[in-house]
Amino acid sequence: MNTQSLAGTFASISRLIEANREYLIELDQQNGDGDLGISMAVGFKAVSDYLASAEENDLGKLFMKSSITFNEAAPSSLGTILSIGLLGMAKALKGKENATISEISTAMEAGINAIMEKAKSKPGEKTILDALCPAVEVLKNAGGMDEKTVWAKTAEAAAQGSESTRAMKSVHGRAAYYGEKSIGILDGGSVVGRLIFEGIYACCN
Repeated sequence: MNTQSLAGTFASISRLIEANREYLIELDQQNGDGDLGISMAVGFKAVSDYLASAEENDLGKLFMKSSITFNEAAPSSLGTILSIGLLGMAKALKGKENATISEISTAMEAGINAIMEKAKSKPGEKTILDALCPAVEVLKNAGGMDEKTVWAKTAEAAAQGSESTRAMKSVHGRAAYYGEKSIGILDGGSVVGRLIFEGIYACCN
């Protein structure tokens, strides 16, 4: 990963989020305030636009600025959570102009840990973490797999993790007010997590 590939990756994710904007809105309307598709589309587009013209080569600084950009463009609960994740990645990639799969894995894990610490959440609570954590676990155990296979498997793991949220009860945010009624509903945040890894994989094709 370098500046150019990072820009391409976020452009790919942004396109997928935009294509699923209405779907995310519909999911969020079931137990949220319905703005998920809007805030995510705006947030990822803002970061994509920033990276497309960025002249910085330090990945840590790029992720730091991306965190700020996302938070300003998408001031929502998930926007804040993703900004925290990007900030965690920024710290792990500080000073690096290129990153291997192993270094990306370490940075993503740092981002997830930052989210869990700040949001006081963990996998199994019907959030974006249920998609992110399985995907990063695959990445950590990539071994000698080629890059395309690795990202295909992370996307698959994120999709399975997202689907698993149907059986969970919401314990965070507005969705928590629905309690048992949230069981059977797919978590919109987890779908965003799935789309992130699908966007990364799309860059390998």
